[in-house]
Amino acid sequence: MSVYLVKFAIPKLQTKVVILKMKADNIIVGISIGDLNGIGGEIVLKAFEDARILDFCTPVIFASAKTMNFFKTHFKSEINFHNANNIKQLAKGKVNVFNCWNNPVKIEFGKEDTKIGEYAIKSLEAATEALKHKNIDVLVTAPINKHNIQSEAFKFPGHTDYLAQELEGESLMFMVTESLRVGLLTDHVPVKDIVEQISEDLITKKVNTVYQSLKRDFRISKPKIAMLGINPHTGDNGVIGNEDDVVLRPTIKKIREEGTLVFGPYAADSFFGSNNYKNFDAIIATYHDQGLIPFKTLSFGKGVNFTAGLNGIRTSPDHGTAYEIAGKGQADEGSFKEAIFTAMQIYRNRCDYEELTSNPLKKMAK
Repeated sequence: MSVYLVKFAIPKLQTKVVILKMKADNIIVGISIGDLNGIGGEIVLKAFEDARILDFCTPVIFASAKTMNFFKTHFKSEINFHNANNIKQLAKGKVNVFNCWNNPVKIEFGKEDTKIGEYAIKSLEAATEALKHKNIDVLVTAPINKHNIQSEAFKFPGHTDYLAQELEGESLMFMVTESLRVGLLTDHVPVKDIVEQISEDLITKKVNTVYQSLKRDFRISKPKIAMLGINPHTGDNGVIGNEDDVVLRPTIKKIREEGTLVFGPYAADSFFGSNNYKNFDAIIATYHDQGLIPFKTLSFGKGVNFTAGLNGIRTSPDHGTAYEIAGKGQADEGSFKEAIFTAMQIYRNRCDYEELTSNPLKKMAK
């Protein structure tokens, strides 16, 4: 089967230029529908309104035909769905809906509802099973409400933690755009518990995950990584805490001596404003808001949340359920589109990486 590189631009899809390998079969993109009372249904519909995207992927929405037809009617969409009760029934060139439930759902836009949370989890669990069994190539998740999904059966603060249990590897929350990548040392952790979770072992694992992802998922041969400090001004020589001197600096030095280009810790308050971030392929923030506030300030609406380090590819938009505009037709699908394109590009990059590294001696002999 012939394989070749092609560069294409899709007008009205943010005029995004994507480099993908074209094969006889296009990429199967699984989509978990998220919180039905939020903007998930709207951004999913808007993302596939330009049917040309179907030349490059086969989308599979994990929800139900009744639910998606409700969204279609409400938002006056002209998309035609292909309904599937079996994952083997997917139709190439169509927007597929895999039925995870058949009963009607009462959707009340903008309302937090534990029953709606149950449907979000049904969708996520079905999509994750499909990813694990390679029935889909990548998973793109629409936003969930982290509160209404909690139950005796589901006790995870978000997608990343759930996928870390279900898939193989060391997970890492990696916020990415074409020019900025921010990974997190700790993610959904209360601020009061951050310091006690940071150890040499954790730092080493996260740096290695970022390093390997940059090589395998983003085609960067010699990644250069920056680490942000824990305390203001990285502790000011112990005046504002000693964790940077006791834990971060010696661990970073040890990792660098072993050959990985990681530098820091850098004072977080000036790192982004001074444009120092442009000197690195990725930045590792020590906690959630330290990394996500500057990332979303610089990239909101264009950023993608990528769960790196796992054997399955999952991306999501950089925003939440947006209850305040849900159902009004005002949601911007830009970040969700970016999540789709990023997932496809990472999939192609991984295929290339695995092909190049599977048997290097055999390839050299040729």
